[in-house]
Amino acid sequence: MANIITGVRIVCSIALLFSPVFSPVFYAFYIVAGLSDMIDGTVARKTGTVSEFGSKLDTAADLVLVLVCLLRFIPVIPVPTWLVIWIGLIAVIKAINLVSGYVTRKEIVVLHTAMNKLTGVLLFVLPLTFSFIDLRYSGAFVSAAATFAAVQEGHMLYRGFPQRTCVWNLRSQRLRK
Repeated sequence: MANIITGVRIVCSIALLFSPVFSPVFYAFYIVAGLSDMIDGTVARKTGTVSEFGSKLDTAADLVLVLVCLLRFIPVIPVPTWLVIWIGLIAVIKAINLVSGYVTRKEIVVLHTAMNKLTGVLLFVLPLTFSFIDLRYSGAFVSAAATFAAVQEGHMLYRGFPQRTCVWNLRSQRLRK
């Protein structure tokens, strides 16, 4: 069931390519895709159907949704230069965290902190606000949360991470929680 929900996200993401940006149809597909991302993991855990395939499918579905959204939003949303630079700095911090986690543990470490989850929700909601909140304000708010989450993640990697973690072991190709 969880993999079917994840598959719905892929189908909705592809449908976004063919829907007029900011139309009711676009928003419907976007919301269904986002909600599927929020519930597929919970369904997998509750039904005892967590699997490596499901984890990889979820990651692929996330990537498809993000890429489609970038393809659709970048041409129609004027993003201030300062915000592009800020987003780039967040990406650099996240990349440093990935490299640090790999160097210290020989594993790709992805921390599922409360701030990372909040940032994900804020990123999901952001396109829903484009018509009534100036991107300079909403983008700054989401970027501030993302910066805090990225710095917190780096700190936790340095100090150790007591929170629930998702670790991908490259040698054994296994996902551990």
